Amino acid sequence: MEYKMFYYNNSVEAGVEKWPAGVYASFIKITEMMKNAGPNLGMPYTRPLGQGLFEIRARGAEGIGRAFFCSVINRRVIILHEIIKKTPKTPPKDIRIARKRQKEIT
Repeated sequence: MEYKMFYYNNSVEAGVEKWPAGVYASFIKITEMMKNAGPNLGMPYTRPLGQGLFEIRARGAEGIGRAFFCSVINRRVIILHEIIKKTPKTPPKDIRIARKRQKEIT
């Protein structure tokens, strides 16, 4: 049975769609793999951040994108927040945004 992907809101979806072409293509490839194999692909595609929060690790020639997600019942994956990384470490404020949204939907 296939997993279904959803976005927290239209703003998150639009943000992902604005990613540079190579990073966006990587994101699409990873989410297609998640639909078939489930959200726990492991490195280098996904990584757990603890407490039910995970990240999609998209990479292209133009840079690195991160999309934070959680799984909910009935094989649903919710993309909570997205960023294009500008520093080696993911900014804590972006993880806080994703955790806050996760609490709202679970």
